[in-house]
Amino acid sequence: MTAPKSPRVVVIGAGPAGLRAVEVLARAGLKPVLIDEASRPGGQIYRQPPAGAERPPEALYGLEAGKARALHALPAELGAAIDYRPGTLAWAIEDTGIDLLGPKGFERLDFDRLILATGAMDRVLPFPGWTLPGVFTLGAAQIALKAQGMAIGARVALVGAGPLLPLIVHQYRKAGATVVAALDVTPFGAKVAALPGLLNEPATLAKGLWYTARNAMAGLSIRSGVAAVAVQGRDRVEALVWRDAKGREHRVACDAVGASFGLRSEAQLADLAKLDFVFEPVTRQWIPRRDPAGRSSRADVYLAGDGAGIGGADAAELQGARAALALLEDIGRPVEAARVAALDARLARQARFRTALERAYPFPAHLVDAIADDEILCRCEGITAGTVRAAARDREAGEMNRLKALTRLGMGRCQGRVCGQAAAEVLARALDRDIATVGRLRGNPPVKPIPIREALT
Repeated sequence: MTAPKSPRVVVIGAGPAGLRAVEVLARAGLKPVLIDEASRPGGQIYRQPPAGAERPPEALYGLEAGKARALHALPAELGAAIDYRPGTLAWAIEDTGIDLLGPKGFERLDFDRLILATGAMDRVLPFPGWTLPGVFTLGAAQIALKAQGMAIGARVALVGAGPLLPLIVHQYRKAGATVVAALDVTPFGAKVAALPGLLNEPATLAKGLWYTARNAMAGLSIRSGVAAVAVQGRDRVEALVWRDAKGREHRVACDAVGASFGLRSEAQLADLAKLDFVFEPVTRQWIPRRDPAGRSSRADVYLAGDGAGIGGADAAELQGARAALALLEDIGRPVEAARVAALDARLARQARFRTALERAYPFPAHLVDAIADDEILCRCEGITAGTVRAAARDREAGEMNRLKALTRLGMGRCQGRVCGQAAAEVLARALDRDIATVGRLRGNPPVKPIPIREALT
């Protein structure tokens, strides 16, 4: 009797979630296809320098160097047990086919089962001067350090609303960069109030406190409760101005600013796969619906990592393994119950910790309220906050896709990945409605720009 054919399983994303998923699948006897845009594994959090420009993991990942090493080594360890395709963009999903652009050009890859581990990107909120050359997101500042071995400037100011801020301050300081300001736009009291929940993951909390303490010992205490920020400069960044919680104004000369305000899930492929989405009020964003095991609203698609709700690198590893086990169970492969139970317990603790972490760094609504009418929201199309407010007031733009049709917001190269959440906040306030009621921008292929010349050949 012929053995049943193994299903073709595709995993998109070679970060912590995707790598752990392919490990579980490969060790169970499947040969998963691993698709990743980067040339080397690790995702954003454990991004590697280009081949030939290696630096010690301790210099790049600090306390997480051991985890980074283990994940980086996985594709080579698994070898022929996986079909690893680096440098490959998954730019569309239709039914059970994925459109790819990689070293061999354009390709359609069919799947029987799919795990989406697409990660996250910085959440951007406009502020005066944010479009000047020399302003980066915190994630971009971190990528420059890891992938190119360089800082974003000679005198750098860093601004944030999340746990990434103290980590990047530490990494820049350790790399020898001059950090002239480290500003947190969320209140210090929120962190104190969230402390009991943060104790769900004491080791992670201890790392955060360690980074904070090391920064303070080096004279880089993070100022909490910052009420407003603005970048000054004619042709590029020259200074950062901010107002503290007591209303006092400060100014520091700098030539680069890293600023972002939490993370948002990269969920465009989930949208193209026609998955159901739900609104998550804590992070104020729409995410694809999944159950605790990683099953989506589609029986053949699974979700893991930050692409379906922000959880961090440790949670992403657990979710990748758990989604792979759910997939194996669904195709009739044996799964160890004790392993599933242990993963579920750890994920439950991680979820409690993450809820507390989001409360420690609440959404900085005061920055949205301060966005002036002439401030650019959508850089690709040059759409201002005033245009959005006028569309809400005069043109019955009561929903994000209606707003897009009326103003072209979100029609540029980023397709709303950068401007979408900020625009939704502005629109909801203009309508005096809850943000969940204005919906989200629908995804369209390609999820990232692709060369038209090759697409037509």
